[in-house]
Amino acid sequence: MSSILRYVCANFRRQKLKNGFLFIIVALLCSDLLGLFIRLQELDYKTEFAYPLNVDVKPLADALKFGKVPSRRPIYNHKYNFYKNPEDKCRAKDKTHYDQIRLVFLVKSRIDNFARRQVIRRTWGDENRISDAVIRTVFLIGNYPDNFLAQGRIEAESTEYSDIIQGDFRDSYYNNTVKTLMGLRWCVEHCPTARFYMFVDDDYYVSTKNLLNFVRNPVGYPLYLNQDVVLNNKDLDTVQIVDKPKMPFSASRRKALFINQQVDFDLPDDVRLYTGFVFDSPRPQRHKWSKWFVDIDEYPFDQWPSYVTAGAYVLSRDALVDLYFATYFVEMFRFDDIYLGIVAKKIGLEPLHCDHFHYDPPSYSSSGYEFVVASHGFQDPNRLAQIWTEQKDAGFA
Repeated sequence: MSSILRYVCANFRRQKLKNGFLFIIVALLCSDLLGLFIRLQELDYKTEFAYPLNVDVKPLADALKFGKVPSRRPIYNHKYNFYKNPEDKCRAKDKTHYDQIRLVFLVKSRIDNFARRQVIRRTWGDENRISDAVIRTVFLIGNYPDNFLAQGRIEAESTEYSDIIQGDFRDSYYNNTVKTLMGLRWCVEHCPTARFYMFVDDDYYVSTKNLLNFVRNPVGYPLYLNQDVVLNNKDLDTVQIVDKPKMPFSASRRKALFINQQVDFDLPDDVRLYTGFVFDSPRPQRHKWSKWFVDIDEYPFDQWPSYVTAGAYVLSRDALVDLYFATYFVEMFRFDDIYLGIVAKKIGLEPLHCDHFHYDPPSYSSSGYEFVVASHGFQDPNRLAQIWTEQKDAGFA
């Protein structure tokens, strides 16, 4: 009996030890998948942030912008070509000069999203709908090297509408940064005098009317539209509720901007505006199953610079030009919104948050979209057309 008992006890201990080892292995694997070991290696963003080139980028970008030789060689040279390039899109009919363009839509689209582009041309991207503002709309796409049918449709689409900007890189999610950079470059080279540029995905609803109102007074929108509220506002502290800016303006600067930007006011030509829905102090995604996973070797810090989500954001002319020339001296990163956030940080361009750019689409109601500038969640072109029509009829689009 005692030998049997000893055997049972020994077997129990072995099984318990085996289960213990199994638990440890599973725990280690789960910790690895969750990225906990990477978290332990992260560097403190606030005290140690650096990103190549780890130099003062602004003077280098300014040298390139003004045709001088920078003291450091560029590390990114925009090595892609244009397959399709509507280079006269922003020129007057006689092609002798650029039009005085208020707004350019640069719509990031997949090569096979024909229906979405068509609906955008008929709705918020319609260049002829706003009588008192010159607007241009172009679509940024890559290519599918082996899909001759899709490319054939692009050829026909480009011929008919002259609004396709196509690069020679593969049209894929992880090439969105190249697509964005192509848009920046095209604006600098072929549409350099527009007042504002909106980069937006083709699954967004945009109110062009609200957008034009917004860029007149980004800090005060939409409260500034009620002029009586502005003129009669005695308590300046109440101005801080406007649009709840997360950054970059101090309370005193927001007050000054708000009070001075009344209905007939417009931003100065040299303003550097980089605005949309801002993610402030977000952390890198370390879960290894995520498509947004970033390893420690790619980015070693515990948070990102503040950045505007790539779905919809607005740049003034000076901000766009500064960002473009700075990209020559900032190493490429595969997520376009984070990359622009990094570049912006390096040149001292702070993003301005606006709650009326919706990353998570609000529940739809006709009156609830009165002040919406842009909203994600319109993958269905028919739904976009329906809601845009309703908003136009209500006077909000």
